[in-house]
Parts: sequence; C-alpha cells; structure tokens
Amino acid sequence: MVGPVAVRGIVLVSGVNNVVGQSYSVLRGSLVPCPQSNTTNCNQTLFSQMQLTATASALEGQAHQAAATKIVLAGKLFDPYTLELLDNQAITICNDSGMILDVSPFSGNSSEFASFGGEVIDLRQLTVLPGFVDTHVHFFIHPYAEASWEDQVTKESIVERTIRATVHAKRTLMAGFTTVRDLGTEGAGDADIALRKCLSSPGALIPGPRYFCVTRAIAPTGTYGPKSYLHLNREGIDGVTGVDAADGTQECIKAVRRQIGAGADWIKIYADYTVRSRASEVSRRVGAASMATFDYDELRAMICTAHAYGVKVAAHATNRSTIIPLMSLRVDSIEHAYDMVTPDSTAAEMFEEYVGHKTKYVPTLAAYYTMTQGKGEIWDRAVTSFKAALELDLDNISCGGDTGVFAHGANALELSLMVRLGADWKKVLRWATLGGWECVRSRMWEGEAGKTRLAQVGDLKEDPRIVGDNEVPFGAVRKGFIADLIATPGNFVADFENAVSADSIQFVMKGGRIYKRDGLPLV
Repeated sequence: MVGPVAVRGIVLVSGVNNVVGQSYSVLRGSLVPCPQSNTTNCNQTLFSQMQLTATASALEGQAHQAAATKIVLAGKLFDPYTLELLDNQAITICNDSGMILDVSPFSGNSSEFASFGGEVIDLRQLTVLPGFVDTHVHFFIHPYAEASWEDQVTKESIVERTIRATVHAKRTLMAGFTTVRDLGTEGAGDADIALRKCLSSPGALIPGPRYFCVTRAIAPTGTYGPKSYLHLNREGIDGVTGVDAADGTQECIKAVRRQIGAGADWIKIYADYTVRSRASEVSRRVGAASMATFDYDELRAMICTAHAYGVKVAAHATNRSTIIPLMSLRVDSIEHAYDMVTPDSTAAEMFEEYVGHKTKYVPTLAAYYTMTQGKGEIWDRAVTSFKAALELDLDNISCGGDTGVFAHGANALELSLMVRLGADWKKVLRWATLGGWECVRSRMWEGEAGKTRLAQVGDLKEDPRIVGDNEVPFGAVRKGFIADLIATPGNFVADFENAVSADSIQFVMKGGRIYKRDGLPLV
C-alpha cells in the first residue's frame, strides 16, 4: 500500500485493497473504487485531486490559523529564569495542543489585536505567572483538625476517600496550583493511579492539577501505621496498611518494582521515622525520636532500582545522619529535613552537604506550622534549618507543604511562610514554578540528554498528545512550554501573602484550557 498523506487530519490513501482485490482511493474521507482496467489512470486522477485538495486545505488552514490559537495579554509576566516582571507580554497559545507558540512584548494597547480572529484574553490589569507546583501533597488525606490520620485511614471507606480526593483536586487547581506531586495515598492503595487517569487529558473526567503520584510509600515492617491496639505485632488494621512494608535488599527491590509496575511516577521511601512511637507511654523522648529505618544497602537497592527504571525517588528524612547517606546515593528529593542541627555543628554547616547536589530540598514548613501553631521545638528546628539554607543561598528548593495535613486549596501557605522567614519573594516564586517542574519532572529531562531535550523545547516537539501530560515542560512561560498560567492582581512587594492567596487568583489555565476567570470557576 502506498503511504498515507495527511491533509488537515484527513488521510489520503491510494493503492490496492489486498483483501478484496479492489483498487481504491480515499479523498477527504470518501472511499472511491477504481475500475480494475484503469487503475493507473484512476491514480493519476487521484494525484491531481490530492494536489488541488492540499492547496485548498493550505489556504483554508491559513484562514483558520487565527481561530486555532488564542492570545493572553499579560500586564506583567513573571519569568522564573530571570526573576524579572516583564511588562506587557502577549502569549500566543495553540488551542489544540495547549502549547505556548510565542511570547512577545506589545504596546499595552489591545487595539493591536483588533484584527486577530481568535480569542483575546485581556489580563492587562493582572500579573501572570506560570501555574504553581506543590511538590508534596496527599489528596487522600484531609486536615487532622477534622479527623485524625488513623480515623481517616481506618474508618473512611475507599469510596469516601476517593471522592474527597476529587474535591481536593479541584480546590487545588482553583487556588492556582496546576501541578502537584502526591507522595502517598496513606492506606488508599493504588487509588491515585486511577485518579491520575481521571485528571489527565484528553478526556479528563474531573478538574484538577497535573498529577504525579507514588501509590504506596515504602517503609520497613513495624515502622508505620495504622497499628492495632489488640494485635500489636500485626501490620495494619483490617487489611489496611499505610505503606508497603519491605525488609532486606531483595524485598526492597521487589517493593520498588511493584510500585513502578503499578504505574508510579515516583518512589517514596521513609528513610527515618518515629519507629518506637509505642514506647512513648513510658519513655517520651524515645517514642518521639526520629531514627533511621533502612540500612545503607537497603537504601541503595531501592534508589538504584528506581533510577534504573527511569524513576525518581523522594525520601522522608528529617535528620542529618539520615540525609547525608541519601545525598551520596543521589536521592532526588528530601522531604522535611527539619533537624539539620547537631550538638557539634550549626545548621548552615550541615546544609553545606547540599551545595553542589541536585537533590531538591522540600521543607514542608506549612505542615509543621499548622501542627504546632508556629510554636514549640519542632517548629523552631524547622525554622532554623530553613534559615540555614537561605544563609547558604541554597537554590535547589521546591515548594511542597505536605498539603492534606492542612486544607487543600491553602497550598500557598508554604510560599507565604518562606517569605515570612526571610526568603526573597522572587526566589520563592521561582521555587513554586520552574523549581517545581525541575523537581517533579521525569529523569528523561535530566543529564546531558535532558539538556539537549530542553534546548529543543522551542521546536514545539513536546506536544502533550504525543509525550503525555506528565512529560510536557511547565513552570515557565516560554515557547514550547505547556500553557499552565495563573494571574493575580496582588502586589508581591507590598503584600506577598495576599498576592498568592487562593482568593487573589483571578485566572487559571491548565494545558491551554481556562478553568477560572474573573475569580470564578468555569467548571
């Protein structure tokens, strides 16, 4: 069969139908039989028709070019690469792919676009940014002030928890967070994989952010809850376990393979935890102490296995003694890291280990602030560690609040706390946008191959219909990136917290589709 020729989505083919021995042609969707005695003449005629059709379609395509795109007029546009607020930028977006085709300055007068045949979205009174990224959420958990973690995991059905997750997804998107990384379903099994399918285009069933997930986190036996009060040595309650338990290098490798086989974007491991929490009744310090869970060989087995499959690894780790081995194993992100101070060293000296590494630091300040009301030893340690990172001008930071411990939709609390503690607001915006993509993106974007791929983004090769929702570049407003955009009327210098709050987010676009406009949800 002769190869097909595509004209505006219609396939033109000529050749011989081997099944029925009938020569045929297809022209703009119509099947035209060719007389057996005159196949050559028929195909010559078809070729002429194809030329005419292609020419007509090209002219028609030019006439509809404007209608195939939309333009967003930004009064100001934040560029996370340069940390600049650029005045009067016109962002051209492909309606079909949702990709950004062009970003160019304009005079500030919308009359420049009077002859444009497509939609013009006037955001000249607002500041436009790339959509925010929360790199640490739990959609299947809601605030502990409403119900304890254990009650949620053991008393709420998987149906209820999944419905809640869909509500959390919408609230998160309406707050301006167009991408999240969910670091564990906390007893809801693989439900995040199905949720990801429902959130992903084409054919998304529900509104929500771009969704990266891990299914079950991995921890050793006896480490994590829920724990029975009757059968103390049994994992879980009524068959519900908060993690996938694994012991020894072979079980650890199997656990990683299970999660990847289930469809996980990331692997999450509990590298330290309050393993002896049940001793707290008689020894409070012992029960509250976070200690290493896996040994070095187990950690190496999990990280190397995941990396061999092209999957990144996030580690729950609070103590310096746990974090340093993880860094040497090139773990991809450290969650929490609130206890970087030792009796012999300052937090700044501890964080020097981070310098030169690509491992992302996700401080989850919002969770600790919420649980402690901003008071007490744990909060003080988290503040000290974060300020030490600022002192070292550490820039491999991303914004993840451990959202779910506090309300979904209030994700911007993490950004606000960073600024309160002394971070430059421009850097915080970078960590919450481009830094978020650099954290959650796949390993296919890393290394020399990743640099080459990134250099070619402007060639418009990263079409989500080809590479998929979670492989597109986002976190910046540049040609070839996906159009994940938000807008606020707020003043970042005068009142940063108000500017990034959910109530101030007037406009939300994900993948070129508008979900919120003039402060009102469109879904």
